[in-house]
Amino acid sequence: MKAEIITIGDEILIGQIVDTNSAWIAEQFNLNGIEIYQITSVHDDTEHIAEAMQIAEKKADLVILTGGLGPTKDDITKHALCDYFNTKLVFHEQTFENIKNRFKNRNIDLNKLNRDQAMLPGACTVLTNKVGSAPGMWFEKNDTIFVSVPGVPFEMKYLVENEILPRLRTNGKAKAIFHKTVQTQGLPESMLAEKIENWETSLPENIKLAYLPNPMSVRLRLSAIGTDLEELKRLVGGEIEKLKQLIPDYIFGYDNETLGEITGRLLREKGLTLAVAESCTGGYISHLITSVPGSSEYFRGGVTAYSNEVKKSLLGVSELTLQNYGAVSSEVVREMALGVRKKLGADFAVATSGIAGPTGGTEEKPVGTVWIAIAGPENTITEKFIFGDNRERNIIRSSQTALQLLRRQLMAV
Repeated sequence: MKAEIITIGDEILIGQIVDTNSAWIAEQFNLNGIEIYQITSVHDDTEHIAEAMQIAEKKADLVILTGGLGPTKDDITKHALCDYFNTKLVFHEQTFENIKNRFKNRNIDLNKLNRDQAMLPGACTVLTNKVGSAPGMWFEKNDTIFVSVPGVPFEMKYLVENEILPRLRTNGKAKAIFHKTVQTQGLPESMLAEKIENWETSLPENIKLAYLPNPMSVRLRLSAIGTDLEELKRLVGGEIEKLKQLIPDYIFGYDNETLGEITGRLLREKGLTLAVAESCTGGYISHLITSVPGSSEYFRGGVTAYSNEVKKSLLGVSELTLQNYGAVSSEVVREMALGVRKKLGADFAVATSGIAGPTGGTEEKPVGTVWIAIAGPENTITEKFIFGDNRERNIIRSSQTALQLLRRQLMAV
C-alpha cells in the first residue's frame, strides 16, 4: 500500500511551526507495511487542498490529511472535503455529545463554533476522537482511501493508533516492511560506498539500501519489502552478516545505538573505568559519555584542558614537550591521556588536542588537524586526523572518532 501525507496550514509554509506530524505518521505507517510515497504541504485554501488531493489520488492507495479541523473560520478542511466528495455538512449527534461532555468536564461553556465542529461531511465515516473535539473522517473514492485528522499532534496520534491503523490492518493491502540500520564510523560516505559496492550491487531486489550521513556517523539503512515479516528479518540479517565481513572495524552498532552507549556497555561488561582529557573537543566527549544513564558506574570524570597552563598543572604535560612539539601533537596528547588516567585512577583514558577552527591553522597543521590518544593498562596509542574547516563538525567528528578508537581498544581487552 502506497500512501501520501498532505499537511494543511499556512503556519507550516511560513516556517512558524515544524511539521513533526508527517515524520511520526511516516514512521508508524512504515512499521505497519505502508509505504509513504510523498509528503505535501498546502495553504489553507480549498482549491490548493483539492488540487493536492487530485494529484495524490492518481498515485496513492491511501491519503491522510492533517490540519484545518479546528473551530475557527480559517479551518476549512471540511469544506474542501465536501467539495471534493460532492457532499454536504450534516449534523453528527454523537460528535456533538462528545464535545459537550469534554466541555462539561472542563467547566467551559459551548458556543456556536464548538457546535459547528459537529457538522461533518455526510459521505464520511466518522472516527471518534476521545482526546479532542474534532473527529477524524474516512472517505473512499476510486479505490483510494482518504482520511482527515486534526493537526494537533496528540489528537492525530490517538486517531492513527486507535482508529486508522486498526482499520488498515484488516483490509489486506498492507505489505510487510522491515528496516534495519547499521551504524558506521570512520569512513566518509564515498569511501564507504566504494568498499561495499559489490555487496550493495548483489543485494536482493526487495532490499533497498540508503546512505544516511551526518557528522556523527554514516548510517546504512536496509529496507526490505515482502509478505512475511520474519522472512524479511532473516534475509536482512544475512546481508548484514556479509557486510560485517567487509567493514568489521567501522560498524559500531545498530538502529539508534550511539557510540556513547556502546563504549559504556563495553566498559561495564569488562568492569573497566574511563577518564577523559579534552582540549579541542571542549567537553563534548564527556557529554556523549554522560548522556547514557548509568555512566557513573564506569566514568571517573574529565578535564577540559584548553590552555597549556592547565595541561601542565593538572595533567602533568611537560613544558619541554609543549615547546618542542606544540600542543597539537602526538607527544602532547599522549601525555594528556597518561596524565588524566593517573590523576583520576582510571583503567582507560581518552585525550584530544587539535585545531577546531575556523582560525588558528598553519601550513604544517591546518584547521581540522586533531590528535587523539587512548591510554590503557597495556599501551597508549595516538592517531592523527584532519577533519575539515567547520568548527562544529570538527568537534563532533573528533569526539565520535575518539570513542570509536576507544571501542576498538576495549574490544581487544
